[in-house]
Amino acid sequence: MDASTTSAPLLAAARELFADRGFAEARLEEIQERAGVSRDQLSRLFPGGKEELFRAVAVRVSAETAQRVRLAVREATTPWEALQRGVAAFLDASATPEVRRILLRDGPAVLGTEVWRAIDGDYAIALIDRVLEKAIEAGQLPRQPTRPAAHVVLGALEEAAMTVACADDPLAARAEMGRTVERLLVGLRTPIG
Repeated sequence: MDASTTSAPLLAAARELFADRGFAEARLEEIQERAGVSRDQLSRLFPGGKEELFRAVAVRVSAETAQRVRLAVREATTPWEALQRGVAAFLDASATPEVRRILLRDGPAVLGTEVWRAIDGDYAIALIDRVLEKAIEAGQLPRQPTRPAAHVVLGALEEAAMTVACADDPLAARAEMGRTVERLLVGLRTPIG
């Protein structure tokens, strides 16, 4: 059995348990048993143990979330709509059990804030920056430095997503955070004297 054949069931089992129980309660032995792999195979594939396996799962969930955002952005007909659709797709994802638990609740604690932000922060900043530049070119936003605005938008999105992830009612929190972030985005359209 090659590494990809062995790692796929490990990642699937780990993802399920991490999403359901969280990192602290998911036992490595149970992940190994569910995946049907030996302890030696697990150690060869993930020598860093449960933390390394968690990071691999987090990277995969993050990549799927980024793809979801990309697809939403592609459906837009204007740069401003692309920004709105991307924000909505990200907030929708933040209400799903896997993203809530793996990426938003356990991710910063297990991986450390710096690593957690590095997983998709550069991609997100670049995407937001590009959309803001296109919105300025299309006359949908006043001229402004886009990189700082991208950082502020991402910061607001991350905080909104954390609020959704920790809420007792994630769907209600998602709706409220969506309205709040939309008001913030509208502020970008207001020229500053």
